[in-house]
Amino acid sequence: MEELAVRFAEFLEQIATRVRSLTVDRADRTIYVVGLGIVMALVGLVAIGFLVSAIFGALRILLTPAGAYGVLAGLFLIAGALFWLRRK
Repeated sequence: MEELAVRFAEFLEQIATRVRSLTVDRADRTIYVVGLGIVMALVGLVAIGFLVSAIFGALRILLTPAGAYGVLAGLFLIAGALFWLRRK
């Protein structure tokens, strides 16, 4: 009778382990990947902001502020046109 109780307890533990591996472990991995993706996206956006600011500062030294705005606007228009042409 004791052996039956031990086997039943091991069976319940196996089921609990299997359910946890199918649910909690997958959710844990998904939450980790999504969180890491959000952090990477924010760091990338900040880096792009600093890059644009640095380019504008360099252009403002070479040109007037109006000229710097014009050059940056032209660059953004060209980039937008390229993205527009490559859309599917």
